[in-house]
Amino acid sequence: MGSLALGAALLAGCSTGPAGGSDPESSSSTGTGSTGTSNADFPRTVEHVYGTTEIPEQPERVATVSWVNQDVALALGVVPVGMAATEFGGNAEQSTDWFDAALEEAGGEAPETYSEADGINFQALAATEPDIILAAYSGLTQEEYDKLSEIAPVVAYPEDVPPFGTSWQDSTRMIGEALGKEDEAEQVVSDVEAQVEATAEEYPALAGSTFLWGTVDPAAADQIYLFTEIDNRPKFLSSLGMEPAPVLTENAPENGEFFITWSPERADELESDILLSFAADDSVRDAIESDPLLSKIPAVQNDTLVLQTDQQKTLSISAASPLSIPWALDHVVPDIAAAAEKAEQAAGAN
Repeated sequence: MGSLALGAALLAGCSTGPAGGSDPESSSSTGTGSTGTSNADFPRTVEHVYGTTEIPEQPERVATVSWVNQDVALALGVVPVGMAATEFGGNAEQSTDWFDAALEEAGGEAPETYSEADGINFQALAATEPDIILAAYSGLTQEEYDKLSEIAPVVAYPEDVPPFGTSWQDSTRMIGEALGKEDEAEQVVSDVEAQVEATAEEYPALAGSTFLWGTVDPAAADQIYLFTEIDNRPKFLSSLGMEPAPVLTENAPENGEFFITWSPERADELESDILLSFAADDSVRDAIESDPLLSKIPAVQNDTLVLQTDQQKTLSISAASPLSIPWALDHVVPDIAAAAEKAEQAAGAN
């Protein structure tokens, strides 16, 4: 998959203490490949979409593919020996600010990185000599799984979710099981969920505000598409006490798709308190506001359109992890809350 396709796939859903709230004294991660302490029993098996994987002993050298998995490992006190370079939404080092901050606090060495712009780099991954390959959040195919399994035991995504549809909670628990860190995983999930709850209390205008999240762009082939409730982005807003706009729930596809397209001729029907949309740059806002059809979207008319032009902000929620969510609470939520407050004030004035 090319880099442009990777970015498009992420935007289309791909679907959701220092390391996500873990206690730095409860686990050790002082160098690349360190797994910290655990009393877990091995061998053990982990179930996933392609069957079961037997893990003979607690892994020491952990490699990851796709997004999210490296964050989960680090949140559990395990520094990967290899991970995919972050080529959409990454910083100058093709990593993320939240991963780098957790790695620095853990005192670990930076993992080897390999490009996935053209698909999984099997040779580079194999060179890291992993004991296990984590792909709990991924779109791993049977062919890719089989090929990776020749390198090391592989943990693919769960059977009951679509590709790139694993929630961050399930990814954390699944990887915790594979690494013999179930207790740590539960603690990480609890800590991050508590941070989400605290942020929701900090911004009371979020509670009950209706939202739509998608992409609105006059220059796009599909000028409007919206993420459904199974996507990570709506899930994230719902966790903050917000509600999907009725127009979204009423038009949810029966086949479980994570997005729907919408006709610009019906733009005025997209009633919601706020609308979030990704854009390449700020000029898209002017294009939307000057478009004879898209400008009729109620949130555009009410100036409660939140336009995201920062890829890292988009990534932090699109591929949500126990490290990215706390970062998003600080860097993404304030703009959403400001729009919700504006909508609340407008409703109170009417």
